[in-house]
Amino acid sequence: MTYRLAIFDFDGTLADTFPWFIDIFNDVADRYGFRRIAPSDVEALRGSDGRAMMRHLGLPRWKVPFIANHMRKLVARDIDRIPLFDGTAPLLRRLSDKGVTLAVVSSNAEANVRRVLGPENAALIAHYECGASIFGKAAKFRKVMARSGISASQTIGIGDEIRDIEAARAANIACGAVLWGFAQPAALKAHAPDEVFASFDEIAERIG
Repeated sequence: MTYRLAIFDFDGTLADTFPWFIDIFNDVADRYGFRRIAPSDVEALRGSDGRAMMRHLGLPRWKVPFIANHMRKLVARDIDRIPLFDGTAPLLRRLSDKGVTLAVVSSNAEANVRRVLGPENAALIAHYECGASIFGKAAKFRKVMARSGISASQTIGIGDEIRDIEAARAANIACGAVLWGFAQPAALKAHAPDEVFASFDEIAERIG
C-alpha cells in the first residue's frame, strides 16, 4: 500500500523511553496513589491494553491528565536519558526523500519531542499534535489529516501500543505496529494491525 502521510507515535516508537519509564514508574505511583509494579508485573502489563492496565494498577481515569502532565515534566527533566532508537534518523530522512509527509502524534509535550529528535530530525516532521490524552489520539490524527490535506485512505498511524491501533481505527486510517516498543509483539499482532514492522528498514521499504 502507498501512504502519503505517516503519523508516528513517539515514545517507544521513535524514542527508547521504556527503560526510563520503568525506572521512574514507582515514584509516580507513590505520588499519585496507585499500585506499584514489581519486575514480575512488567510482562503482564506489556500484554494488556490501556484500560486493562489502569484496572490492574487501580488507577482511576480522572487522575490520568494530572499524571500525564507530571510525566511530561519528568521527561523534560531527564531529557538527556532518552535516546532515539538507532534507526529513527535514517528512517525519517528516507521517508522524507520519498515524498512522504511526516507527523508526530504523542501524549508527550512537543518541546520534549523536538529536543529528543534534535533540530535536523525535527525539521523533517511537518505536523506535530502533542499532549494527547491517553485515549485521545484519534482526534489528533484527524487534525493532522485536515491540516495536511491528505485523505484517510492515504494515511497510516504507526505506534508501539494497542491504543495506537485502536486510535488509528477510530480515525479510519491504516494502523501499523512496531515490534520494538512497549507492547508485546504477540499482543499487537492479536489486534490484527494492517502493517507489522519488525525493523525501521521495513517501514522505509513499505511506505511511500
